[in-house]
Amino acid sequence: PPRGVHGAGGAVNARAVFRSPYVWGLLIGIVTLTLIRPLLRHIPEPPPVLSQLPDFSLVSIDGKPYGSAELRGQVYVANFFFTSCRSICPAIMKGMARLQDGFAARNITGIRLVSISVDPEHDTPEVLGAYGKEMGVAPHRWTLLTGDPEQVRRLVVDGFKTPVITPLPGSPGPIDIAHTGKLVLVDGFGRIRGYYGTDEMGLDEVYNRAQHVASQKRETPHEE
Repeated sequence: PPRGVHGAGGAVNARAVFRSPYVWGLLIGIVTLTLIRPLLRHIPEPPPVLSQLPDFSLVSIDGKPYGSAELRGQVYVANFFFTSCRSICPAIMKGMARLQDGFAARNITGIRLVSISVDPEHDTPEVLGAYGKEMGVAPHRWTLLTGDPEQVRRLVVDGFKTPVITPLPGSPGPIDIAHTGKLVLVDGFGRIRGYYGTDEMGLDEVYNRAQHVASQKRETPHEE
């Protein structure tokens, strides 16, 4: 047969194939699976160990010591704030509240939230207690801490490696976080596993990674 007849027949066959609903269903399925593949990974890869926190002891809202000894074996998400802050702190604390609600709604236990005041001279246990009620803090999930100003400064700067702005000598004011707005994920061995934002993506990441770290909390840390 003439070459042109073959060409026409091939074009007709191709059009017939692409009119088939089965072919389109297959193609749509392949494309959809490719697009949603990242969403199928409910558990992310384990976050790396970034550093080891020093032992510390601060004061909870009931006036009792609370620190690394009480948190040993607990995965927790930490943040820094002060009650009179009107800049970044409200957003950070609202992010912590959303994490608290998310863990509670899904009955996820074994993950704590820890908020450390960087204005300990003003934020006494009584002040933190009143503030916690306003924020809807559930004490069995979320702990607010204050303590000696110098110990807090060392813990924030040297322990959590969080940049701060300190007041000039003789000037009033708290140790102020340098507007990073980060949440810090700590594993059951007191090791920092990540820093996360308080936007939608950051909260989702810390929420999922905290659960992943919690599932590993009974593992013995590898020797360096």
